[in-house]
Amino acid sequence: MISKMNKQTLKYLALLILPAAFFSCHLHQQAPTDINPNAVVPSEELLRYQQMELIGFIHFTVNTFTNKEWGYGDEDPAIFYPEKPDTEQWVLTAKAAGIKELILTAKHHDGFCLWPSKFTEHSIKNSPYKKGKGDMVEEFVRSCRKHGLKAGLYLSPWDRNHKDYGRPEYITYYKNQLKELLTEYGEINEIWFDGANGGDGYYGGANETRKIDAENYYGWDEIFALVKSLQPDIKIFSDAGPDVHWIGNEQGFAGFTFWSTINTDSIVVGKSDVNYLNTGDPEGKDWVVGQCDVSIRPGWFYHKTENSLVKTPQDLIDIYYKSVGRNAVMLLNLPPDQRGLIHENDVQSLFSFRQILDESFADDLAKDAKVTANNYRLASQKFAPENVIDNNSESYWATDDSILPAQLILQLHHEITFDRILIQEPVKFGQRVCKFIVQIEGEFGPETIFEGTTIGYKRLIRIRPVRTNRVSLIVLEANNTVAISNISLFKASEKEGQIF
Repeated sequence: MISKMNKQTLKYLALLILPAAFFSCHLHQQAPTDINPNAVVPSEELLRYQQMELIGFIHFTVNTFTNKEWGYGDEDPAIFYPEKPDTEQWVLTAKAAGIKELILTAKHHDGFCLWPSKFTEHSIKNSPYKKGKGDMVEEFVRSCRKHGLKAGLYLSPWDRNHKDYGRPEYITYYKNQLKELLTEYGEINEIWFDGANGGDGYYGGANETRKIDAENYYGWDEIFALVKSLQPDIKIFSDAGPDVHWIGNEQGFAGFTFWSTINTDSIVVGKSDVNYLNTGDPEGKDWVVGQCDVSIRPGWFYHKTENSLVKTPQDLIDIYYKSVGRNAVMLLNLPPDQRGLIHENDVQSLFSFRQILDESFADDLAKDAKVTANNYRLASQKFAPENVIDNNSESYWATDDSILPAQLILQLHHEITFDRILIQEPVKFGQRVCKFIVQIEGEFGPETIFEGTTIGYKRLIRIRPVRTNRVSLIVLEANNTVAISNISLFKASEKEGQIF
């Protein structure tokens, strides 16, 4: 009897245990993981690239000594004779301003090469600089590495000096120079190609106008493949990327709406739709970081007459908000003068720009807020609202699928005054937010203080100062599950000026 009861008891217990075991297994299978990524996401290399935020350009060549922006190609190399060029001064100036990478014009449209290229006589080797033994590319790259900056190079596709420009032979010449630059100077982080192609020039003494078929002449696919074969981790900049793309203007402004996705196969380098480049494409099949190029002076090369026309720190701040603050990278040109130094006026403006940025973003007024939301995914701490104020771009708040509007509320311990807002998405999963608003608790209830579209890697919002103890981010439209990695509130330095 006892034996029979034991068997029945065991059978009954087994029936109780099995569902529990099954339930436990089911829970394990549903344990929270990362949100599903979009179809188009950035590579880790491009994520790291965008995190630099601020990079620099160095325009320096014979134009510096002829007082031109575009050299004709007939310059005597002897004119290139800087008094005391100091590539370390360039790098240290840039580094103090927060710049993480510098790009040097190894060759501009005039065709003069800042390295002793084996394939042309129109180069530094025929200048008096270091008695023809100088190599400005080597000095530049060495200084960048010494002080922890990434090095990039610009090799103009157009060459107003070379006799074969416009013919197939020139493409061989151009590829040979790319091979020199990408095999003889170590790791190069970015190679820069623009769309200034064809026109009048010296062309080996022909002194004529040459036009090219921008869509087919260079064979960009082959050139891009060559570059990647020489340096697989390099970032290629052009109208069409494939890694970094032009923003469509030289004022440094990304569109108010700006997507990191575009369709590169629809873009012709040198004949691109600037409006398309300035906004990106929410349906784009390629993730290409937007880059906003602008010079600290009216021109790209140094001109003494522009010493009083250097952009003010406030000008640079405005550009920063409209580039980095709109999900792009800011590329600021710093042209050395005839001494071979970045001019004192440029340095002063640049340093003041950095100081103002540091002051404006020194104190995050939201860091101690109580954060709640109308929903968070699986009610899991992994996706909890408070993740947006932990100053960690790897953590994030996310909702369950199809939750719109998605609302995040910052309840502050006391009333604060702020006029700057920072919002970031965890873009490793793709860019999602299409439309959002920011509200505060005003005297008569909720008050909308900003209406926006895209966020992406970083959105910086400027508003008139408001005072409140409650701030809400409300995402109205998104192309996938809503996810936000960071929100911060700041009171801008008075030195920024009144720009909204």
